[in-house]
Amino acid sequence: MRIRRGIFILAAFGLTLVAANDKAARITGLDKYVQAPDPNYHYELVNTIPGPGYTTYVLDMTSQAWRSAAEVNHPIWKHWLTIIRPDQVKGTTGFLYLTGGSINDKAPDKPTPENVDTALASNSVVAELRGIPNEPLIFSDDKKSRSEDAIIAYTWVKYLKTGDETWPLRMPMTKAAVRAMDTVTSFCATPAGGNVKVEKFVVAGGSKRGWTTWTTAAVDKRVVAEVPIVIDLLNNVKSFEHHWRAYGFYSPAVKDYQDMGLMNVSHTPQYASLMRLVEPYSYRDRFTMPKLIMNSAGDQYFLPDSSQFYLDELPGEKYLRYIPNTDHSLRNSDARQSLIAFYDAFLRGQPRPKFFWKFEKNGDIRVTSVDQPSEVKLWAATNPEHRDFRLMSIGPAYKSTVLTSKGDNVYIGRVEKPEKGWTAYFVELTYPSGGKYPFKFTTAVRVTPDTLPFPPPKPAGKIEDLP
Repeated sequence: MRIRRGIFILAAFGLTLVAANDKAARITGLDKYVQAPDPNYHYELVNTIPGPGYTTYVLDMTSQAWRSAAEVNHPIWKHWLTIIRPDQVKGTTGFLYLTGGSINDKAPDKPTPENVDTALASNSVVAELRGIPNEPLIFSDDKKSRSEDAIIAYTWVKYLKTGDETWPLRMPMTKAAVRAMDTVTSFCATPAGGNVKVEKFVVAGGSKRGWTTWTTAAVDKRVVAEVPIVIDLLNNVKSFEHHWRAYGFYSPAVKDYQDMGLMNVSHTPQYASLMRLVEPYSYRDRFTMPKLIMNSAGDQYFLPDSSQFYLDELPGEKYLRYIPNTDHSLRNSDARQSLIAFYDAFLRGQPRPKFFWKFEKNGDIRVTSVDQPSEVKLWAATNPEHRDFRLMSIGPAYKSTVLTSKGDNVYIGRVEKPEKGWTAYFVELTYPSGGKYPFKFTTAVRVTPDTLPFPPPKPAGKIEDLP
């Protein structure tokens, strides 16, 4: 029987800061890179935009120099940092949302509605950092214009070949997030920023920014809670072995890594060293702060049952939410509302609901809730041909059934084993949060039959053969 817990409570909140400060007495290349001073760091206010009940500030921030002009066409990393300050700010914790964008983007002329909603619902300072990473980039020995995964894959190969710990793109991405926290604290303390004290942060971001959310939380004790979004790959090597065994191929979504030969060297000591440097799973002992891990149940990058490779090993308070009938974009979903509910409750000191679940031997998901949920649903989707639940493959196939308590707030999620193919299923619980939006959490995703149609991959590549 596998046990999955929906929540763990720390004995005292102070333990979170102790653990974050201690960092298990292990200093990595990521820690060193982020902590190293960089004279290029600075910021300036470029626009102040009044709004109903809030003021928006747009800052031009330079976070660092990464690599030299001889190596890359754009070594100085610049970002648009948008800060929303409500007229009434409660507390000293702010919210930092990491997002992407092009180095050619002009300054934002207004805040996003989602960030305004977050600020006003929580009465807190909300900041959005763009340019994570700076892109596109052209490397002198490559000549290709690269963005997103194509840059990351290229820099991974550079590290594998040279051992230079400053090469992986996660280094400057993480440092930029840390410098953004520095900037929010510094600017908001000035008269121009409203003379507001911001000392701690809840950090969130999606995809590569979700990965950076994890690494930012790993290196900076000011991060007191985190919401990594659609980055369901912790314990990377095991996760992608599972990926292969389910599909018999690597999804086109991870083509950039496959094109650079990285999947074929995952067995090497150098790759293991890379994962120790940049993989959130390697820093799992540091993640003692509350965590809301939001994933897509139809993600084209990651399998929906990937949390089995990391969830039980994460310390402290932790919640999952798998969102049905979405892909990696989480488009047309209520993901942001869930984030706001979690963040606002954290700021107010509102206890999050307590529940846990078990994967029973008979296939049931048995959920026991300490607190009374307002609604409980079983979501299930069947693919009669393949062990593949990507939205691009099966469409919006997840259907819900309302579950009623079996007594003592026990709920049973049960599906019939399909005659052909595989069924993915999970239980979703909704609770009142005391704020604008309800809490919405889920169990992990279970698949029946619990079989993998393909044998494990056999990576046999050599580092010296990488492009």
